[in-house]
This record gives sequence, structure tokens and C-alpha cells, in this order.
Amino acid sequence: MERTRTPARTGHDTAVRRPARRESLLGERFAVFAECLLTGVWIAVAALPLVTYPAAFAAGARHLRRRTAHEAGGLREFAADVRTAARHGWAVGLAGWAALAVVWVDVRAVRAGLPGGPLVGAPGLCALIGAAVAGLRAAAVWEPGASWRVLFAAAGRRTVRDPAGSFLIVGGVVLVACSAWTVPPLAVPVLGAVTASAVAVERRHRAH
Repeated sequence: MERTRTPARTGHDTAVRRPARRESLLGERFAVFAECLLTGVWIAVAALPLVTYPAAFAAGARHLRRRTAHEAGGLREFAADVRTAARHGWAVGLAGWAALAVVWVDVRAVRAGLPGGPLVGAPGLCALIGAAVAGLRAAAVWEPGASWRVLFAAAGRRTVRDPAGSFLIVGGVVLVACSAWTVPPLAVPVLGAVTASAVAVERRHRAH
């Protein structure tokens, strides 16, 4: 009776059956952090026309969402998102600069010692911070074809109903301000970290 011989496994077969080596958790987190810093540089460049900063943050947030979802996408996709978001986002950017000018006038009135200046300046500053948080939250969920008006209105409601997440974003904005005050070039890559915090806050809000 002949014995059936089992063919010997070659090195090639062993290599095929060997499970794919996954990236370590620390390495993956460091890669995401590095991507955030790079995205901050992209956002700063895209925001140079001044009125395109909402589109720049929206494109940066979408890029980071693709990165954390392990989807393909790079600078070309980011630039395409900036162009799409800027078609109507420039009006949001212009309104943001107008609001900043109004608050600046209020602050100057407070410093000049005008009667009622502090009473007007404090609410104006708080409103500007709230608008900035709502803008970042709107940019964090932007998708091509979405209406900025609808996004901003919904983000405003989330800003009020989710104070914990809003304070986290405020902390990121303060980090950028401190970076710009101490080491101005550092504020550029940190913009990506602020965008990532907005994306994380929105995911946390949906999870709850």
C-alpha cells in the first residue's frame, strides 16, 4: 500500500500564508499626528486669500477624516475640496472678518473707557468665540454639496447643547493663539491639530 506523500511547503507558500504585519498603535498615532501638522500647513496656505479660511478648514477636516478611515487622498484631493467649499464658503469667511471688526471696535471702546464699554465688549467677545467654535464644528462635518447655512445653523445648536466639546475646541484655539504669541511659525502646523480636535469632537457628539 503506497503512502500519499504530502508536498513540502516551500518558502513562497509560507510567505503567502503569513499574516500581514499591522502597524503598531504608537506608530499609527504618530503618523496621524504628523498628518495633522502637515494638514495645518496646507490649511494656512489655502487660507491666504483671507476669505477662504472656512473652505481651508473644511478641506483639512475632510482630509483628516479620510486619513483616520484609511482612505486614499492627498494634496490633490485637498485642493479640490478647497475649490468646492470656497464656492459659497467665501461669504462665510467675509462675515467672519466683519464680526471680528465689530468686536475689535468694541474692545477699543472698552480700552478707551467709554461709558458702557465693558457691558458691550464682553458679550461681543463671547459671541465671537461661539461663532468661531460653530464655524469649526461646521467645517468638521462639511461634505461636497452641503449648504454652509445649514451646516452653520446645526453647528450653532451643537455648540450650545454640547458645551464640553465646545470647550475642547476653545482650548485648541487658545493653543494656536499661545503658539502664535510665543513662536509664530508654530501656529501654522498647529492649525491641523485644531481641525483634528473639531473632527474628534463631532465624532464624540455623534457617538453619544
